[in-house]
Amino acid sequence: MPQNNQHNDFSSETQAKAYQERLNPWAITRLLPDMQRVTVARFRTRSDADGHLQRLRQLIPDASFMVVFDYQREEVVI
Repeated sequence: MPQNNQHNDFSSETQAKAYQERLNPWAITRLLPDMQRVTVARFRTRSDADGHLQRLRQLIPDASFMVVFDYQREEVVI
């Protein structure tokens, strides 16, 4: 019986990325001028994010960082 060997790896990669983002909802963002922000790192727990934030503030005292809960909702890919 013939098999369909052509499958779409793109959708499985997208789903894996969305799942990975849901595993790490806590993020440290660096606050930049003009209301911009950059995500520096993601963590599974708030306490991990807070610990990393303390270290970042010691290493870069002039920068502004903030811990945020950044839950990404899944987008439906058609």
